[in-house]
Amino acid sequence: MSENKNLIKKKGGLGRGLGALIEGSYDKKTDPEPKTTSDPVNTVGDIRLDQIQTNPYQPRTHFDQDSLAELTDSIRVQGIIQPITVRQLEPNKYQLISGERRLQASKLAGLEAIPAYIRKANDQQMLEMALIENIQRENLNAIEIALSYQRLLSECSLKQEELGDRVGKKRTTVTNYLRLLKLPPDIQVALRDNQISMGHARALINIENVDLQLDVFRRIVEQELSVRKVEEIVRNLSNQQKGKKPSPTPTENKNAGEIKQVESRLSTYFGTKIQVKSNKSGKGEIKIPFLTVEELNRILEILNYS
Repeated sequence: MSENKNLIKKKGGLGRGLGALIEGSYDKKTDPEPKTTSDPVNTVGDIRLDQIQTNPYQPRTHFDQDSLAELTDSIRVQGIIQPITVRQLEPNKYQLISGERRLQASKLAGLEAIPAYIRKANDQQMLEMALIENIQRENLNAIEIALSYQRLLSECSLKQEELGDRVGKKRTTVTNYLRLLKLPPDIQVALRDNQISMGHARALINIENVDLQLDVFRRIVEQELSVRKVEEIVRNLSNQQKGKKPSPTPTENKNAGEIKQVESRLSTYFGTKIQVKSNKSGKGEIKIPFLTVEELNRILEILNYS
């Protein structure tokens, strides 16, 4: 008779699904009610979702909805495998440190509670933990990582060497991410939304003129240019800049300032670096460089050439 009871018990265990077979997973239908202890810090326990506040220091600003839906479906089947991390504010009140996607997906999956690792932390420690844990664990996009690095430097008073040690990155890597924040907003948004890659963005940083940056950026998107092609374009622009002769002094050409302004306006209009040369008598030439036949056709269209 005891053998029959054991068989029934095993059958019931299998009926709970895959989540019941994975240690630490949570199934809202079969797991017991969340437990509370007098001192839950540095422990893992189930906490009701309505007792958890969102993280005010969350570095992720953009969530892929398809990915979130996939995680929600996974949680419905398997439960939560990896606990989130929270800090306790007061009895039965917590604040999320890391695990924003898991928390959101758990709510969408209809769970009432979630396993959580409870830690002690003040505001600055929480900010540092939240940023570092999310950088290390989550698939943040390049702009979110750059913003997280910037916050660690400014709000946690870290130096770049210390920051590199904390996140396990070389200082040059940290610097490359921080430089992304100098790009125009349109390019930062495109990088965030995966319209361009980190390689594209790093090449664009080396273009000093913002208008030229945006022009090359638009060509990347429209023509689906490779990183290598963009690097070639940037090198050519740099070589053109280095190959320019020094601007004449006022005694050599009294119109030098006006010519410089004309160069700038033409470069913006044509989306490429235009050279305007003029001698003392006022004679000169305008050079419009192009790198490909497609770029030549684009320039001809602007000139209404047929």
